[in-house]
Amino acid sequence: MMKACGPRRRAVVDEVRYMVQAGMSRCARFLRAGVAVLGMIALGGCASTFSAEVTRYQQWPADAAGAHYRVLTGDDEKNDLQFQAYADMIRAAIGVTGLVEARQEADARFDLRMDYGSPMTRAWISRPVDPFYYPGGPYGFHGPYAGMYRPWGGWAFGPPVESVPVDLYRHTLTVTIKDRRQQGREVYRATAVSLGQSDNLTVVMPYLARAIFDRFPGHNAQVIEVEYPMDG
Repeated sequence: MMKACGPRRRAVVDEVRYMVQAGMSRCARFLRAGVAVLGMIALGGCASTFSAEVTRYQQWPADAAGAHYRVLTGDDEKNDLQFQAYADMIRAAIGVTGLVEARQEADARFDLRMDYGSPMTRAWISRPVDPFYYPGGPYGFHGPYAGMYRPWGGWAFGPPVESVPVDLYRHTLTVTIKDRRQQGREVYRATAVSLGQSDNLTVVMPYLARAIFDRFPGHNAQVIEVEYPMDG
């Protein structure tokens, strides 16, 4: 589960493990969001499991089986090796749809366009303050289970929480498919999003491409969560 994790990532997973094992039921409402974010980091960033959220819209034609498609390439993308590599990953994942890549442009019924990126975003998470030592309690007790006064609920036991910022990369892949038989009408659009601590989009791109066509074509205006084991 912890293959090839750096010290920082290992620490993140340890935080999640501590919060689960400590059984801090009184803090559950305040830690839930933080645990979710940290869990996504652990899954998407260094563990052997990839997770993503997919949002899609579709009006897929019933007679599309075996039809041909082409990947649209802009002038600035024809010599872009990164774009070409990602396009190959899309080609590898699209097979489950029954579509076949056209040998000639004139043979293509569907036009496929992809957009991708890894913008940085900042999230605030709640986590326990140092579980080994902190001042607390009306009598000056110390330690992970010292009492402390909480304005919203009086005296309670358990470690206090603090909000800390975490910088994440929001890996995204959007694929749109238009039907040339319907005057270029959009018939499929899906966006896959995965959070991670690394900006290396290439590592997760094969899984984002797989997520785009997971249970294709699905339902219109559908949001699903996917999870795959990662190689290596």
